[in-house]
Parts: sequence; C-alpha cells; structure tokens
Amino acid sequence: MRNLFKGFSRLTEAIAGGMLAAIFIIFLLQIILRYFFTPAGWTLELIGILWVWVIFFSCAFVVHERDHVKFDIIYLSVPTKVRMVFAIIGSLAVVAGVLYSFLPTWDYIDWMKIRKTSTVRNPFTGNKIPLRDVFSIYLVFMAVVAGRYAWLVFDIVRNGPPKTELELVVGFNVVDDHPRVDVPHEDNDKDQETTK
Repeated sequence: MRNLFKGFSRLTEAIAGGMLAAIFIIFLLQIILRYFFTPAGWTLELIGILWVWVIFFSCAFVVHERDHVKFDIIYLSVPTKVRMVFAIIGSLAVVAGVLYSFLPTWDYIDWMKIRKTSTVRNPFTGNKIPLRDVFSIYLVFMAVVAGRYAWLVFDIVRNGPPKTELELVVGFNVVDDHPRVDVPHEDNDKDQETTK
C-alpha cells in the first residue's frame, strides 16, 4: 500500500512538473512569436489555464499539510493534549468550510459551461473549451482537501497531533518533554535540598 501511495505521489509530482514545464515552453514560444513572427493570443490564455491547473492540482496532490505556511505561535506554546484539540478543531473547520461551500461552488462552475475560452481550442475537436472544464480542477481540489483533513482528524485521534518542524528537527516535544529554564521544577528543588 505504501508503494502505491509513493507511486501516486511521484506521478502527481511529474504531472505538476510537466504543467510547469509546459508553461515555460509556451512562454518562450510567446516571446519568439511576438518578436520574430506574428503574435499568437492563444499562448497567453493557455498559460493562464495551465497556471490555474498547476496551483489547484499541486495544492491537492503535491503540497503536504506540513508545507503550508502557518501562524502557530500559540499552538507551539501549549502541551500536546491542547495541541491535539487545536488540530482537531482546525481540521474539522477546514472540512466543514469546504463541504459547506462545495455545492454553491459546483453550481457556479457548472453555470460557466455557457462561457468558453477566447482563443484556446480543444486539439481533438477544434471547439473552444467551456470554462466549466477549465475550472473543474477547483472542485477536485476541494474534494481532496476535505478528504485529507477528514483523514487528518482520524490520524490525530489515533497518533496525536502532527509534529512541528522543531519537533522533527530536535526529535522531541519541546513543551512537554523539555523543561523550561524560567520555570522551577521539582527535580531542581530536590537537587538544591540535597546539596544543603
């Protein structure tokens, strides 16, 4: 099962990398066409479409939860049990927010089928692409994020809160496992009594 997840992760990274490479190549083509031949409007629109797909596809499948920027000053200063509550509440809030907005988002994206791309055409049919197809990746993103954070709740209950960067580097929980210097501990008091 682990090999399956690893293979899927590598595949998604390759797809995201391929889209970024396509954006770069199309951008170079756009420059060449503009300065040496006739400018082509489809290059700009295709870059925009690919950029939307790279962002939401990568955030759904490539970027891990630990890679997101977080404001975690309070989270890092509390014991593990409180962190667990914070992490569960935060994850459930993400799931609830995504699920609450899923149907209205689907309704709007489905409505966009009446609008089509200006210059980019489907290479197989020659028809302009409905904007519903362009922005459908956002629905995939929403579904995957809801699923990932629902799984995270289960994982937090089973294994505790996710480790912070500091815990991964240092190897232990700084708040619970390491005594603070500015707070007197029982061990320190006992040591002082025995030396007297």
